[in-house]
Amino acid sequence: MKKLLLIAAVAVFGFTNVNAQDENTTGGFEEGDVYVSGTVGYNSTKEGDLKTNRFDFMPTVGYFVSENIALEANLSIGSAENAADDKTTTFGGGLGATYFFTPANQFSFTVGAGVSYANSKFEPNGGGESKLDVFAIAVGPGLNYFVSDCFALRASVGALSYISAKPDADGAESANSFGLNLDLSDINFGVTYKF
Repeated sequence: MKKLLLIAAVAVFGFTNVNAQDENTTGGFEEGDVYVSGTVGYNSTKEGDLKTNRFDFMPTVGYFVSENIALEANLSIGSAENAADDKTTTFGGGLGATYFFTPANQFSFTVGAGVSYANSKFEPNGGGESKLDVFAIAVGPGLNYFVSDCFALRASVGALSYISAKPDADGAESANSFGLNLDLSDINFGVTYKF
C-alpha cells in the first residue's frame, strides 16, 4: 500500500511540476523564509494476543539561511501502550539542515541531515521502570510540494544513519548501529506551513 501511495504521489508531483514550469504561482521558498512543519504517526501492531498502539508527534521549525539551505530544530514526542498495560514514553529533540534543490519552485527534491537525542522510559505493568538514552545522526532524501502559497506536503524516504542507544543504568554499555535504508518501508509524510 505504501509503495502504491508513493508511486501515485511521485506521478502527481512530477506531472504537476511539468505543467507548472511556465506559470509557477504556487508556493516556493526563498532566503529569510520561516516555516513550521510536523509529522504525526500512529501504528498498531498485533503479535499473537499482544496488541500495541503507538503514537508519535514531531513538530519542526525551519529558517532559510541561504537560497537553498534551511536550518531546522525539532521536538520528538511518542507514547506506546500494549494490551498488558506496559507503557513506553519518548521525549527528545534535534537540530539539522535541509538542502532544497529548487526551493523557489512548487516541487523540490531535498536532502536533510541532522543530529538528535531522545530519552525513552519503559514502565511495565508489574512495576519498576527502565530508561534508554538514544543519540542519532542521519542523512536522508525527501520531497517538498506546495499545494498553495503557504502549505506544502513533505515526504522523506529512509536514511543513512548512525544510532547509539545506552540504557540509563550503572555499568550499562551502549549498543551502536549503522545502517542504510532507502526502501519504501520507511516513508514519513508531513505538512509544512510557510509564514
